[in-house]
Amino acid sequence: MKQVEVAVIGGGLAGMIAAIALARGGRAVALVAQPHNKADRRTTALMDQSIRFLERLALWDRIAPSTAPLTTMQIIDGTTRLLRAPTVAFRASEIGLEAFGYNIPNAALLSALSDAVKVEGNITLIETAASEVTVRDDGVTVTLEDGETLDTAFVVGADGRNSMVRETVGIKVKTWSYPQSAMVLNFAHSLPHQNISTEFHTESGPFTQVPLPGNRSSLVWVQKPAEAAANAEKSLEDLGRLIEDRMQSMLGKVTVEDSVQVWPLSGMTAYRFGKGRTALIGEAAHVFPPIGAQGLNLSLRDILTLVEILASPTGQPISASAGDSFDRRRRVDIISRTASVDLLNRSLLSDFLPVQMLRAAGLHVLSAIPPLRNIVMREGIEPGGGLRGFPSMLREKLRR
Repeated sequence: MKQVEVAVIGGGLAGMIAAIALARGGRAVALVAQPHNKADRRTTALMDQSIRFLERLALWDRIAPSTAPLTTMQIIDGTTRLLRAPTVAFRASEIGLEAFGYNIPNAALLSALSDAVKVEGNITLIETAASEVTVRDDGVTVTLEDGETLDTAFVVGADGRNSMVRETVGIKVKTWSYPQSAMVLNFAHSLPHQNISTEFHTESGPFTQVPLPGNRSSLVWVQKPAEAAANAEKSLEDLGRLIEDRMQSMLGKVTVEDSVQVWPLSGMTAYRFGKGRTALIGEAAHVFPPIGAQGLNLSLRDILTLVEILASPTGQPISASAGDSFDRRRRVDIISRTASVDLLNRSLLSDFLPVQMLRAAGLHVLSAIPPLRNIVMREGIEPGGGLRGFPSMLREKLRR
């Protein structure tokens, strides 16, 4: 029986970052994950707080050359409804940042993390799947698919929305679905994006362009399922013309790259995020639509909290109630972010006039009141950041 202090089950982005962070925090870690065999052409937008975390882990320098900064994020009402909201632009310079965050090809992120895992002395990489987790008062036994066992003090479930860890320890989930599908693709364009990300709000959901290096961008286009299926059958040339039209030719001629993907939209949240000697991170704990660049950023906040609870350069034993502490500390952030993304998405779908009025009024207020826009921007990149910074911002305004 192999012995470690923490076993991380699942080798996706969240799992690898958790293993690296806990190893750098002084724990002997086993990363239990089958090798990645599929090319991932998707991208991930990481906000400033997440970038600073990757810098502390000495990972950012390797990743940075493949990224594009997000210096401005604008929302355009692309609906044809009677009540339309004004265009709102959020600029990172307004809150003293060079960029809100960076858009990163998943392939570059996975490559950098995989290399870091292999050279990290505190990580034992076990390239097979885990089949069972048995939690005891004094530790946890992880049974591997090849019949071997692993003895550990704590297990981190980073094994996705169908998490074996979550099921084994008996944590139930709440699930829901949306009458929408997300089309995900990358495209080249003839005009520069100037590091501006544009989100068009449409009757079927957001149409979000996010910059990539050079004259390239990624796109998440939320549509009705039948519409998404029909558009996915179009030739790349026809799809490019359609996207250019939807973007009002803001980026000139559009050339769609191969590997267009369509995903049905759904949501899930676990009733608990930790229990005893286990914790759930990433999509094992929470799943919601790809709106507002929240997914992996929320997962990295899971990991930041996990490191605060578990890391120990002095080798102190891990508490039998560490998972319960993790659950308490993550609950407000996860539930509030899930609810806000769900509310935004449903408000776009609603034909109920008062809902449309509230959405339009909210964007009007953000457009007209810079201090409020400042708070919203800070909250978007770091929960609590906007409210913590409000007193100093108020003092600054009063001095003027």
